[in-house]
Amino acid sequence: MDIVVWQEQGRVPVTVLHIRGELNVNSYEQLQTEARKAFDAGARDMVLDLTEVPYVSSAGLRGIHTIFTMLRTAAADESDETVSKGLRDGTYKSPHLKLLSPSDHVMEVLHTSGFDMYLEVYTDLPQAVASF
Repeated sequence: MDIVVWQEQGRVPVTVLHIRGELNVNSYEQLQTEARKAFDAGARDMVLDLTEVPYVSSAGLRGIHTIFTMLRTAAADESDETVSKGLRDGTYKSPHLKLLSPSDHVMEVLHTSGFDMYLEVYTDLPQAVASF
């Protein structure tokens, strides 16, 4: 797997992680490491570009969820209670993590696992950046 990281400027700075290759048990830690590096450098809003990801395993989902949790817990206005209630009600969408252009297969995995209930999915990078 290969990850290219860059920053886009919208209303706020947005870090884009473009992932190339399968997101699985052999690669999810690399994704988490790159996201953590960006986070440690100050990134608080991220887009995971899944355009070139043909497959996501349960380990890959764990990597995405770890990034979601890292970004959420850094936000002072997102208490556990508020997020839990929003997740239960189906009204919560992450304001800090968005997904870009998953393939049909990856989108099916995201839907089956429920990730699409709280992570917005975009097909256009400028729209994803503007959503923050």
